[in-house]
Amino acid sequence: MNDRGPRVGCQTYTWEMLGKGWTGTTDDILDAISQAGYEGVEITDRMIGAYADRPGDFADALAVRGLTLVSVAFGSASGFTLHEEIEADLECARRWIAFAATFPGACVSIGSGTEVSPGPRGPKFDIAAEICNRAGELGRQAGVAVAVHPSSHHATLLFDRADYDQFFARLDASLVAWVPDTGHLLRGHPDMLDTLRTYRDRVLYLHLKDADASGDWAMLGEGVCDTAAVLAIVRASPRFNGWLVLEEESSLAAADPGHAVQANRKTLRALGI
Repeated sequence: MNDRGPRVGCQTYTWEMLGKGWTGTTDDILDAISQAGYEGVEITDRMIGAYADRPGDFADALAVRGLTLVSVAFGSASGFTLHEEIEADLECARRWIAFAATFPGACVSIGSGTEVSPGPRGPKFDIAAEICNRAGELGRQAGVAVAVHPSSHHATLLFDRADYDQFFARLDASLVAWVPDTGHLLRGHPDMLDTLRTYRDRVLYLHLKDADASGDWAMLGEGVCDTAAVLAIVRASPRFNGWLVLEEESSLAAADPGHAVQANRKTLRALGI
């Protein structure tokens, strides 16, 4: 049993999903996260803004707000499934691994493989796995843990249990960990807890999110996620680093992301965390 943590972080995708509807800055996001009572932040490559090439300044921005960098999460227009883009995707991984390496304990999260071209799915799994495995080796050399974060969004390569089984069989578990997301799992896995138990030992940290029985996003505690059962499984992972990262994609988040992440933090506090 791993007794580290839990510590609670916030994912910035809650703001990213607003697209052009979000006109604030990275500092505004950090302020909202800090004021809501979070300890850490998982920043996406799109929301890091002017800090992308200034890790020292970003460290200062976090420190003044009492925040820790949990992870840098990045995606790719290639969906990590185009052979001709492998080297470009790995160069992107190298960039964010170098950035994360300046923050003690920070990780790098690689987004879900996505189908962006026609053709059979098997080779796409192969390409996505090659990118993850090679990025994992880059991370090993830099002392930065690398993990994959599957999603359930449109055209994802990693939706249901069969997809996870195919992909995880191709991954080098010693190099690439897993960031499970309870909301995405609920949408594609009839037995989410079984999937978590099966691949428990790969879990590095957790995205905690909720959805209702029809698969629509819900605020944490208002859907069907059995949070207590999830936490019991995840905390037993020998790789679990102690971080629970709350991410919100519901309609409330689209209307007022700051209020949504604050409400989720209160929900988790009510569970004693």
